[in-house]
Amino acid sequence: MLNAASDLPEDPALLKAMIAQLHAENAKLTTTLRAHDLVVQALRLQIAKLRKQAFGKSSEKIRREIEQLELALEDVLVSVAQHGLVTSDQNDPEPQAVAASADTSSTPRPTRRPRVSADTPRERHELDPGSTCPDCGGRLRLVGEDVSEILEMITAKLKVIEVARPKKSCRCCEKMVQAPAPSRPIPGSMAGGSLLAYVLVSKFDDHLPLYRQNEILARMGVDIPRSTLADWCGRSMRILEPVIDRIEASVLGSDILHADDTPIRVLAPERRAKRIGKGVIQGRIWGYVCDQCPWAGTAPPGVVYRYASNWKAEHLLAHLGNASGILQADAYKGYAKLYEPGADGKARFREAACCALATRFS
Repeated sequence: MLNAASDLPEDPALLKAMIAQLHAENAKLTTTLRAHDLVVQALRLQIAKLRKQAFGKSSEKIRREIEQLELALEDVLVSVAQHGLVTSDQNDPEPQAVAASADTSSTPRPTRRPRVSADTPRERHELDPGSTCPDCGGRLRLVGEDVSEILEMITAKLKVIEVARPKKSCRCCEKMVQAPAPSRPIPGSMAGGSLLAYVLVSKFDDHLPLYRQNEILARMGVDIPRSTLADWCGRSMRILEPVIDRIEASVLGSDILHADDTPIRVLAPERRAKRIGKGVIQGRIWGYVCDQCPWAGTAPPGVVYRYASNWKAEHLLAHLGNASGILQADAYKGYAKLYEPGADGKARFREAACCALATRFS
């Protein structure tokens, strides 16, 4: 490369060639920087995950860091794909460097294909060239086929089901006859079971706020106010209470239980509890799990979640009620009363220490 403007050639063609070379070198440097950035982000993500496994005490802080790294890594991967680069998968145990394709016109391909369940519906589209040769008109015979797969999304859509109930009268006795109206999940509401399931899963499993669901449904052609969605959620939960009670009875009736808790920020300015901000307190979500699948147990797996406004042991004792057996949990002192012998000399639970937390005390 020339170092002085006086050394530049006078020929316009040579100048254009030099400019093209500089553009190529700049693109190469940009690609290298993106590759290095992706590797650094992926390695940081792996380190954070390992730190979370090794040091559970700071798991909440590490979890937030991992979430931010995941978002940053996604942005890098999208940018790399946008510029026609080929990357390794972010979940690989040893992230590899990003390599630019030598042929810029070729389509970049990821190193791993999407995992498609065997239960996913399939639709065959056959592109038959016909029965005669396009060149000589001779008859064609089948010698094989090439099959490729395209993964498509069938967009969710709403539809209105009109339930018509004709009224008929008897010509002999003039009695009016009409089929009874079908039952609805929520009496008096036009919400069907599948719509209610969608709203509940979106809110409680996908953590999609109701105001966003209102916007999504509006794009589908139905304006459902946020207050109506909230009413549907509350009344649906009331309908599901018998199912919830059966799950709770099954889980807490198990001989082997796993228990743990996690902090959660709660908007409750009137509560007198540990405050972590204006109008915010720190509550607790307790999880009680029955899962015998790792040792081929016969009991169906299940989990029960309970909320408490603080970390007092009285909540734990109330949640477990009359449950007994083996309890696997961490070293939280609130469990101690469960392991103490009762009036008959027997403890409600036998303690099974959590091996995942052993590194914290080693």
